[in-house]
Parts: sequence; C-alpha cells; structure tokens
Amino acid sequence: MKRDEKQLHEKIQAIQDTMFVLGGKWKLPIILSIYGGNKRFNDISNSIPKITNHILSKELKHLEQNLLISRSVIDDYPVRIEYSVTEYAYGLEEVILPMESWGKKHRNKIKEK
Repeated sequence: MKRDEKQLHEKIQAIQDTMFVLGGKWKLPIILSIYGGNKRFNDISNSIPKITNHILSKELKHLEQNLLISRSVIDDYPVRIEYSVTEYAYGLEEVILPMESWGKKHRNKIKEK
C-alpha cells in the first residue's frame, strides 16, 4: 500500500471509529442532556423529543461501554440510578462545537432556498 493510500485508509478508519461511537441521531443529544444536568433516566428521556425508552436504554449502554458516560447506583430507598458524563467525554467538544457551527450554517442555507 502506498503512503497516500495508507494515510487515506487511516483517515477513513478514524472517521468510521468516530461514527461508530457517536453516529445515529440519539447519542450526542443524550450526552448533551446528561451534561446539561439530567442525571436520571426519565429526566434524560423527557429532555429529548421522540426518543423511546428502549432506544434510550440501548444508547446509554453503548455510551457507557465506550467510556463516555458512567452509571452510578445510589443505594437509597428506592435505589436510584444516575448517569454522568466522564472526563473522557469532555474531549468531544473538539467534535461537537464544529458540528454545532456547521449545523447552524446549514440550517440557514437550507432556509434561504
């Protein structure tokens, strides 16, 4: 494999890895909801329009497996489960801020049409 082909392959693989972890319409809104202070399942669910409990549960597990959120069981009565954003997830600002900026520009561009 030539050097240029190898660099392109590595670039594509890195994008695919990112999309695997953050792809889909729910993962970033879930992270942002938790970051915004919604720690409990129902609070997260209520803050994200049209997400189902099944999807939220599945996505929370995926985000936890990828070390972006942590799940804490609080031994109280009744037992509570709370989610928080990990330190590792704060690195997503490098991805989220440009996405937000581009998304706003894109929305305005489409509205002009």
